[in-house]
Parts: sequence; structure tokens; C-alpha cells
Amino acid sequence: MISLKKYLDSTAEARETQDRKQSRLGSQGKLPQEMGGILASTTLVAYRSALHEMGLSSLAACPAMGQGLMQDLSCVADQLERRFTGPDVESAENAVRERLQEWGSKTAGHYGEKTAEVKQLLLLLAHTADSVGERDHRCGGQMREVMTHLEAIATLDDLSEIRLSVERSAASLKDSLDRMDEEGKQATAKLRAEVDTYRARLEEAEELASRDGLTGLRNRSWVEGQIANRIDQGTIFSIAMVDIDQFKSINDTYGHLAGDDLLRQFAGELKSASRSKDLIGRWGGDEFVLVLDSGGADAESQVERLRAWVCGNYTLRGTSGAIPLKVEASIGLAQHEAGQKWEELLGKADAAMYRRKAEARTNGGAMQR
Repeated sequence: MISLKKYLDSTAEARETQDRKQSRLGSQGKLPQEMGGILASTTLVAYRSALHEMGLSSLAACPAMGQGLMQDLSCVADQLERRFTGPDVESAENAVRERLQEWGSKTAGHYGEKTAEVKQLLLLLAHTADSVGERDHRCGGQMREVMTHLEAIATLDDLSEIRLSVERSAASLKDSLDRMDEEGKQATAKLRAEVDTYRARLEEAEELASRDGLTGLRNRSWVEGQIANRIDQGTIFSIAMVDIDQFKSINDTYGHLAGDDLLRQFAGELKSASRSKDLIGRWGGDEFVLVLDSGGADAESQVERLRAWVCGNYTLRGTSGAIPLKVEASIGLAQHEAGQKWEELLGKADAAMYRRKAEARTNGGAMQR
């Protein structure tokens, strides 16, 4: 990762060199000192934004491990906003480096465990196949012995001896078949129990992979799959794109921790206001998507109900305490039409949402109470 301190130091050194040159040439055309401050401030904003995006990327790469790293990087970014001295920058870079190394190690261990589980399941299946083959081979040998004995009986002349030999052979054959049946049941039961265990783990992993780590809602890839399924099935449905108004200003003013807290709370309100059959997901950033299995007036009515529910007063958790905030959101609705691709449908919903957002800008959007 690029060192912010080294970059700022090199910028300061270049500025000092420029100042020395200008002092020899006179004051005409001298570089204003304010420009150096603006450059440093701009660099800091970009660096803090990069930390936030890095946290989001880690969450997408490994939901199980990314949440902690994202929170740690957000804390570092907020600390840099409050203090921006040389030692503070150096301390922040060391903290980022340590957290990235720790996240990399934990993530590697996490995926190593998942790989080991799959390997263990494959070994179990191979072992079960071997044991079944061994059982069948053993029982087959016993049956061959019985058949040989029965062939020998056919050469006997004494009826009582034939009857006794047949009874012994039948008992031996029944014993072999009963033992094969019991061993087969045990092997099948053991395999079924182990497979059920691994199936549960795989389903848990799939469920985790379909969730957004920050809000707990479904993630974008899962929602895209659900939209594609509905298009293939030809069912009536609509898409609602939801965007929090002036969210960037909230991050810039109160920090990413407050912004993340708003996203979590907003997602919870969306979930509370939605019907059980509605699908809700986080599309990215401060955008959310809803898949409504309805169209026309019913979908419009649901969107208006959602807007009334999720917009209003929130209290966020900030680094300096509680932050009262009034939040507004823009929602764009589009119903799927026959032959329409999902990209076209989302583009239509996006356009409707941005029209709403343009109208909201004149009304102030999100503001402190």
C-alpha cells in the first residue's frame, strides 16, 4: 500500500524546494502556501476513502472475516480526520498494515478450514465405497461356499443326510444375507449422518455467501440471480431501487462509523416495512434493491408505504456520541415487461430513482435535527 506519510513528506519537500527557488526569483509567481494545505487535505480525503473501500472489498472477499477489518479501517480513517500530524499519520499506516496482515492470515486460515472440510467429506465417501466393496466381497465369498456345498449335496443318496445338509446351507446363507443387510444399513446410516452434517455446513456457507456482511441483507449477486429466475419463469414482478439522499455528506461530516450505522439501521427499517414475499438486498454503497412479486397499483402502494416508513428521524452512533439525523430516501420503481432484459429493467428503475433524487436535492435531503 502506498505510504501516505512518505507521499506527504515528498510533497512537503517539493514545496520547500519550490519556495527556495521562488525566494531567489522574487515574490512574483510565488506558489501560495494555501495550495500545499489543499493538496494535503485532498490527499487525506482520498486516503480515507481508499480505506473505506478496502474494508468493503474485504467484506465481499470473505464475509466471515471482513466485518472486523472494515470496522478497524473505519476507525483509523475517523482518527485521521480528527488528527493529522506526522506521528498520527505514521501510527495510522502501521495500524492499517497490522490489520491487513492479521486479516490476510485469518482469511487464509478460514478458507483452509473450509478446504479441509471438503477434503474430509471426499475421503469419507471413498472410505465408505471401500468398506461396501469389502463387505460385498466377503459376503460373496460366503455365498460361493454355500453354493459349492449345495452342489455337493446333489451327489448324495441318503435323503436324511440331504435334508440336514440343506438345512445347514440355508441357515448359513440366511446368516450371510442378514449380516450383509445389517452391515449395509450401518454403513448407509453412517454415510447419511456424515453427509447431512456436511450438507448443513455447505448450506450455512452458501447462506453466508449470499448475505451482505454490513447490513445482513441479501447481496447483489444473489438478488441478480432471483431477478433472472423471475424473468425466465415469466412471472409478474417489479424492481424498486432505493437510495439514501445525501449519504456522502453524512460520511464526510460524521465519519464512516456513523455512515455504516445508518446503513444498518436503514436496512433494518426496510426489512421491517417489507412483506414476507418481498426480496430485499443491498445493491452497493447506500443503494438498496427490492424485488416485488407484483406490479401496477399494488407495487406503487408498497413503495409509498416503504418510503413513509424508512424516511424520518434516526439516531446514529458517532465517535463523539449520539447524532440525531433526519433521513430522506429516493425510490425508483419499474415493472418488468415481456422481453425486457434485467439490465434494462434496472436501468429504468435507476432512472426513476435519480429523478426522485433530483427533486429531493431542492428539499435538503438528510439533515441534522
